[in-house]
Amino acid sequence: MKLAILSDTHGLLRPEVVEKLKTADVILHGGDINKQSIVDELRRYAPLHMVRGNNDKEWAQAIPHELTFTLEGVTFAMVHNKKELPADLEGVNVVVFGHSHKYVQEEKGGILWLNPGSCGPRRFHQEITMMMAELEDGKIQVEKVTIPHAVK
Repeated sequence: MKLAILSDTHGLLRPEVVEKLKTADVILHGGDINKQSIVDELRRYAPLHMVRGNNDKEWAQAIPHELTFTLEGVTFAMVHNKKELPADLEGVNVVVFGHSHKYVQEEKGGILWLNPGSCGPRRFHQEITMMMAELEDGKIQVEKVTIPHAVK
């Protein structure tokens, strides 16, 4: 199973991101989507698991702040700001979060922590990133995807 993992799109789906989404079996979005039209577009490419970010206002009231689900034997906990994770992560293999716009891929305490960074409007002079991942036999392989941008 191929996953596209993204966060902090802030109302922008870049063409390079869309090309990756078209290859995914499932899309995970870590919040700060910013508008319903982005959700609608994401759902055109693959089933979508998403959480609500701090910039997702009234339009996003039906989107949960945290989500736990299992795909191909891998259990995910997802939240926009990792400070809002539940204290008990028993049984969780992978935590997906966003908010900081900084790419993170690290194993800590037997859990894989993933922040795909931001692939929306560039902020804070940070790179524009997302992740692609392969799930197979209860294991996950993650690849960092850096989106080229014009330097201003």
